[in-house]
Amino acid sequence: MASFDFTYVLLGGLAIALLIAAATDLKSRQIGNKLNAAIALAAPLWWWTSGLSLWPDAATQLGFAAIVFSICCLLFAIRQMGGGDVKLLTALALWIPPYPFLKLVIVMALVGGLLTVVFAAIHFLRRRKDRIAIPYGLAIAVAGLWVLGTEPLGRAASATGMG
Repeated sequence: MASFDFTYVLLGGLAIALLIAAATDLKSRQIGNKLNAAIALAAPLWWWTSGLSLWPDAATQLGFAAIVFSICCLLFAIRQMGGGDVKLLTALALWIPPYPFLKLVIVMALVGGLLTVVFAAIHFLRRRKDRIAIPYGLAIAVAGLWVLGTEPLGRAASATGMG
């Protein structure tokens, strides 16, 4: 009988949460606190089921998430990032090791740039004068899903030295 690996259930849950974040940000330009909290609170279960040790693996993820939060707070303070985006990226930093997270940031920037061009064109065509609201949660979600689909995470990342 094949063994059941709960890590895939958790990764599937994270993927669904990212899709919900993208949809709600696209619809209302907000990412809910409950959704971000659920992603963050599921991270310790992910660490446990994926075989990460408390030291140094889980401690590294916590420290890394604190760094991501600090950088994102700076961007929030200068009005370059929304609060929901800050929380979503911080929650994802609890799940994704630093090297794959860097890839997430690169994909996020590319997708975000494309979104900005598309939304600016729509804004221009509608002859609107107000500030453009870019649903950056969509870019974060696309990048997060890309990393989930292309990077070894958990035990596999630790075994390859990526985690």
